[in-house]
Amino acid sequence: QVQLVESGGGLVQPGGSLRLSCAASGFTVSTSAMSWYRQAPGKQREWVARISITGSPLYADSVKGRFTISRDNAKTVLYLQMDSLKPEDTAVYYCHVVATMYWGQGTQVTVSS
Repeated sequence: QVQLVESGGGLVQPGGSLRLSCAASGFTVSTSAMSWYRQAPGKQREWVARISITGSPLYADSVKGRFTISRDNAKTVLYLQMDSLKPEDTAVYYCHVVATMYWGQGTQVTVSS
């Protein structure tokens, strides 16, 4: 049974940092492309970052240079390091196994002074 459990969200001031984690089970993280998405109140869910099977990252323009996606294959965990956070980054963040129906339950990130 595939499970994805996000953690690491919270309240942070503008300019601050957070690291999100997505603990995966029931499949092999190292042989799966995975993504982070986010959904702000009243908005559609949007793609944030993706890491390929070979470890190559891709980022949405809105987070490029500020966010870093990575994974620990041994621990089967996907990460999203978020630096220089802005109020517009406020959203629920979800991890997703690319081209599957598998999503985590989400973790709330709030950027506010």
